[in-house]
This record gives sequence, structure tokens and C-alpha cells, in this order.
Amino acid sequence: MKTVHEVSRISGVSVRTLHHYDAIGLLKPTAVTEAGYRLYDDAALARLQNILLYRELEFPLKEIKAILDHPEFDEKTALRQQIKLLELRQKRLERLLFLAREMMKTGVRPMNFSAFDKTELEQYAAEAKRSWGATAAFREYEQRAKGQPEDERRAAADELMRQFAAMGRLRELPPDSDEAQAAVRELQQVISDRYYTCTPQILAGLGQMYTADERFRQNIDAAGGDGTAEFVSRAIAAYCAG
Repeated sequence: MKTVHEVSRISGVSVRTLHHYDAIGLLKPTAVTEAGYRLYDDAALARLQNILLYRELEFPLKEIKAILDHPEFDEKTALRQQIKLLELRQKRLERLLFLAREMMKTGVRPMNFSAFDKTELEQYAAEAKRSWGATAAFREYEQRAKGQPEDERRAAADELMRQFAAMGRLRELPPDSDEAQAAVRELQQVISDRYYTCTPQILAGLGQMYTADERFRQNIDAAGGDGTAEFVSRAIAAYCAG
């Protein structure tokens, strides 16, 4: 067992940060002595490594906690996803490094911004998050969808897009306004009626995915106008925080 100061020394994570992880339930100490000292075993240190890998990939703490606490969380599957994400980040950094070196060597700044593109990385990250997010809900959806006629599927998709279009018309309002919050409740009901039981936890995850996944962002903005996905995401965040 290691003390919080020992864990801080070997991990590079400050004691203050470790205390914060404890407070939010992200990394609880294995034991606490009578004197109030936190102690961490190997399992806690392994969880810390997972936390740090996800933090390196810029996952928010709330999402990391949801992933690690998921009842179907699998260490090997998560590690494969982390490796893929790190490889995508490495490829992007290599493109940026090559661009910077070329500019240094030639003195020319090409008006080509493809090296800055994060689309592939963001899409894979969104898929990784989604794989740990609503597994039971997606099973429910798959069960509902069995034998469902194509016209019913299209009707469900159309209703969802109409809801996004309606929310797009509210996007100049504050996300926590009464109108926006009522629209979020309607969106939650549409998802529950048409797809799967949309719990507050699932709704919060969807709100994050609507902006993290470029495909969702584009579809929602196409339905409600530019900025709709961002507005919906913020309105959902306000709804779930309330």
C-alpha cells in the first residue's frame, strides 16, 4: 500500500489532484488510516494509470469516471482503444511536425491546414466513449428495431430531426431558458419513445456526443441551422445539471 504522497511522487499527479479525484469518486483510496491518511493498493494504481491515459487523450473527468465505472468495462478493450487513439494523435503530431519543419526549411507558409485536422481522432474518441456509454440502452433499441418496418424507422428519424429543427429555432436563447429546457424534455421523450429509455445519464452522454462526433454535429446543424448542435449540447448539460 502506498500513501498519497508516494502515489504523487511516482505518478507526477499532485496530492491536491488526488484529493480531488477522491472527492468526485474517480479514484477512491483503498483504505484510510485512523489518522486520516489515504492508502492506495495496486488496483488503485492501475485505475490511476487508466485515468492518466484518458486524460492524456483529453477525456473529461466525468466521462472517464463513467467509462471506468461501467459494469461491462474491460481492461483489454479499453487499452486497445487507448492505443488506437494515441496512434491517431501521434500521426497528427507527425503531420504538424513535418509542416513546421518544411516552413522552417523553405521559409514558406503553405495555405494548407489539413495537418491540423482532428476529425478522425474526434470520431474515434466519440465511438470509444459511446461503446461504454449506453450499452443496455442500445440493446433495448436493437430489440425494438427487430422486424421494424423501414417506414417506421424513417418516421423515427424524421421525428428526431424535427425536434432538432425546433431546438435550432431557439438557439439564440440561453441554453438554460425555460423554452430550451422544455425542448430538452421533449427530445428526451422522443428518444425514449422511438429508440430506448433515455435516462438522465444517457441524455448527458448524448449531449456530449452531439458536438464531439462530427457526423452528429453536421446532421443536427443541417436540421436546425449552424450552431444547433452546440446549443443542444449546452441545453442538455444545463438540464442534467439541474
